[in-house]
Amino acid sequence: MLQHFDRQWMPALLVAVAIGLAGYFIGQGFQSIANKDRVVSVKGLSTQDVNADFVVWPLEMTISGNDLATLTAQLKSKEQIVRRFFLAKGFEEAEIKSGNTSIEDNWANYYERRPDNHYSIHSTMVISTHKVDLVIASQGTQAELLSQGVILNSYKWNTDYQFNGLNELKPVMIEEATKNARAVAQKFADDADCRLGSIMRANQGQFSVVSDEYQPWIKHVRVVTTVDYALD
Repeated sequence: MLQHFDRQWMPALLVAVAIGLAGYFIGQGFQSIANKDRVVSVKGLSTQDVNADFVVWPLEMTISGNDLATLTAQLKSKEQIVRRFFLAKGFEEAEIKSGNTSIEDNWANYYERRPDNHYSIHSTMVISTHKVDLVIASQGTQAELLSQGVILNSYKWNTDYQFNGLNELKPVMIEEATKNARAVAQKFADDADCRLGSIMRANQGQFSVVSDEYQPWIKHVRVVTTVDYALD
C-alpha cells in the first residue's frame, strides 16, 4: 500500500520541488538584476599647471630697395648681426636657424602711385630651444638691435611654447582624478544609506593642455575621469 502511495504522489512531489526551485532561482535573478541597476556614475577631476619645456620663436626681418644683389648682401649682413646678438644672450649656434626667405615685387600690382622700393625681401630666423626662461627674458631686448640697423617683426608670428611631458604626468593625474571620483561616490553612497561597491566601468577621459592667456609658457593640464561604482 505504501509503495502504491509513493508511486502515486512521487510525480506531484517532484513537480512541487521543481516549481519551488524555479521560484527561488527566478527570485535570485530578479534580485541580481535589481542589484545590477544600483550603480552610481561619478566624475573625478585633476588639474596641474606646468611650465613649457620647449619653445619655437620665429623672428622676421624685412628690407626693401631697388637692387636685388644689394638687398641680398644687406640681408646676409643683418642675419649675421642677429645671430651674434642671440649667441651673446646665451643661445647656441644649433638653436638659431634660418627660415624661409621670400621676395616681393612691389611694382607688380600697384594701382595708383608706384612704390619707391621695387623689391621687399622677407626673411625669417627661428630660435628652437629648451631654454624657455632665456626666450622669455630675451623677448624684451630686441630694441637693442635698432642701433645696429636691424628691426625684427616678431609680432607677426606667435611664439610656440610647447609641453612634451604629458606622458609622465598622466599616471599621477589619473590616480588623483580616480580618488576624487571615489570620494564623490562615497558621499553619494553615504547619503543613500548604501555601501559603495567595486568599480564596474571606468573611462579615463581626454587630457587637455591649454596655454595661459597672459603667460603662454604656463600650461593648464586637465583630465576628467568617469567611473561607475556598484551600490550594495
